[in-house]
Amino acid sequence: MRDRAYAEASLAVVQRAAAFEGRIAAVDSRGTHPYGNLLGASARVAAALLEDRSDLLEEPIAFMASPGADYVAVLWGVWRAGGMAVPLCADHPMPELEHVLQDSGAGTIVCDGAGERKLRPIADRLGRLLLRIEEAKRGGRSSRPRLPDVEPFRRALILYTSGTTGRPKGVVSSHAGLEAQIQSLVGAWGWRPEDRMLHALPLHHTHGIVNALLCALWSGATCEMLPRFDAELVWSRLATGEVSVFMGVPTMYVKLISHWDRSSSRERTALSRGAGRARLMVSGSAALPVAVFQRWQEITGHELLERYGMTEIGMALSNPLHGERRAGTVGQPLPGVRVRLVDEEGCPIPEAGRSGRIQVRGPGLFLEYWKRLEETRAAYQDAWFDTGDEAVLEDGYYRILGRTSVDIMKSGGYKISALEIEDALREHPAVEDCAVVGVPDPVWGERVCAAVVTRPGGPSLSGLEELREWAGQRLAAYKMPRDLRIVPALPLNTVGKVAKSELRGLFTSPSPPDASPS
Repeated sequence: MRDRAYAEASLAVVQRAAAFEGRIAAVDSRGTHPYGNLLGASARVAAALLEDRSDLLEEPIAFMASPGADYVAVLWGVWRAGGMAVPLCADHPMPELEHVLQDSGAGTIVCDGAGERKLRPIADRLGRLLLRIEEAKRGGRSSRPRLPDVEPFRRALILYTSGTTGRPKGVVSSHAGLEAQIQSLVGAWGWRPEDRMLHALPLHHTHGIVNALLCALWSGATCEMLPRFDAELVWSRLATGEVSVFMGVPTMYVKLISHWDRSSSRERTALSRGAGRARLMVSGSAALPVAVFQRWQEITGHELLERYGMTEIGMALSNPLHGERRAGTVGQPLPGVRVRLVDEEGCPIPEAGRSGRIQVRGPGLFLEYWKRLEETRAAYQDAWFDTGDEAVLEDGYYRILGRTSVDIMKSGGYKISALEIEDALREHPAVEDCAVVGVPDPVWGERVCAAVVTRPGGPSLSGLEELREWAGQRLAAYKMPRDLRIVPALPLNTVGKVAKSELRGLFTSPSPPDASPS
């Protein structure tokens, strides 16, 4: 007899999973996991979170889990208990994790053993309840819990992303919004139960959670989840010909190409043949260099499908599954999404060929910035969300020109706030002032570069490696500077602001070879 807990579930994602109960949902380091097993595990997690309550009523629940079945069980479990999931990144330093926990107000943290070692000091300091995943999967006191009905309009997820203020802020999505995003992509990219997705993306932002994981599970497909991206491991799986869908950021493809180039002629043939059997390969989270698009096509026969989106909107634009995929463009609006360009005054630009800011409208847009009412209101013009990105429409395809704000960078698939990095670097005892800019880079998309003015009479700063070692306790690896210039003064414009366009000219050398994030 089917478990009453998920027979009663009202969540669409759970109803979908129940239809694929006997199929393999996830593959991880511990083996294969059918959809039915994930449903049972998530029901027990939900029961453990509820205890004597009937509904979490959108309570934020933070969690840190390694990629695999446990991640899915906890995510679904939070939703099935009526909570709002707050994924944490294991690679983030303590101050960032503490900020997310404090800002979200999450009183409970669910984590595995590795997560507990990192989170226990924060949990104890903030007075948070820390629940081990293995304990949660044993369920609550009731062996047959009755789970709440969760309506689609309710809050489902908070993802933290750096905004123009420099402090990470929570982007809240509803269940209905997530479902709209998923359905749009499933239709546009032809997801099907026979697909096998190779997942090597981080699981604390939209790309890894929605585009890859949830689209696969919504479709009844199998999601093979790697603990982290590793070029050799990814190639070993692509070479088998078993993988039908792979998604990555441009930096991943650069590293895969580099690995292929270092392989023997015989190995190259096998790698290319296996990868060529996949039906879809996608690039996103940062602009894909045309040279990488062309080189990947030479190696695998695949024209990478480039798309455009962000945490607040999900995916908005995509090159077609069937049809011309134009290198250097992000395609056309996805099903159910409306896109327009506006000028500096917010007026729509009717003609093609003229650049403007991208605004998006559709059912997949976020609900709010968590506890930031004024910032939420400011992000919208009527019902249109202003992305802050500049683009141009050319022959029906959108081409991204860059950020409207000079203080937002994209490096290695991550959106990064220069202001946040500047705030952290100014805490160094040798730093009097600093400015951070993004410089185009063939590997990372943009290279994070810092110009520093040292404090007169203060301690010395030997160079980049000393600064990176110091910053490693305060910033995630992908946010740390890859290039440093010590300057006597920062260039200022007529109103006293740092002239970052002028500052970028200082950084013309290629990425340091030892600058890869850990």
